[in-house]
Amino acid sequence: MPRLHQVPKSEAHPNAQKLYEVIFEGRDPVAEPGTATGSPGNWWTVFANVPDCFDHTVQGFGFYRSRNRKVSHKLRELGQIRAGYAVGSRFVFSQHCKAARSVGFSEEQVAAIPSWSVATCFSPIERAVLAYTDALVLERGRVPDGVFEALRAELSDVEILELTYITCTYAMHATMSRALRLEYDDVDDPISEVPAPEQGSMDVMSMVDDAKR
Repeated sequence: MPRLHQVPKSEAHPNAQKLYEVIFEGRDPVAEPGTATGSPGNWWTVFANVPDCFDHTVQGFGFYRSRNRKVSHKLRELGQIRAGYAVGSRFVFSQHCKAARSVGFSEEQVAAIPSWSVATCFSPIERAVLAYTDALVLERGRVPDGVFEALRAELSDVEILELTYITCTYAMHATMSRALRLEYDDVDDPISEVPAPEQGSMDVMSMVDDAKR
């Protein structure tokens, strides 16, 4: 379950109620969860705790889908899907696998996102966008000049700014999804101590020290 309260339809603010109607086909998403893509839908019900945060985020979705955008749908999606993978958000990555196919990426390309750096199925500008995304997300904005120049060779300043803003926005969404255990990110952390067998409970370093004597 998400770590925060979910807002039912009866308590949601007007804008959230309108989107609940569309996304959940009139159902109360807390009582009857589930979206058309198969996700529980609790991203919406948790964000509805803060109405202006909900509205601001929805406006962000409108921003990247707007006809005013100059950066191509395909390059924008590359930033979004790789950001989801790099942050480790199963939800963002999974949703944008579907979105990437919808804008024309092949199954081979979608499957190659985790290992893009050794894949041969991406064009030079696509590889530049993937490298830029890793620099934004994994390197916290530390972008090598060579990567940036590869972007500049094919994209305008407007396209680069749009790409940067959208990619960073989705890195934020992926981070929040993990932190709040939303949607497909409602999973236990896999990093934990693995207990040693009872007979092997002696400290390993002590065993090494004994062996040296």
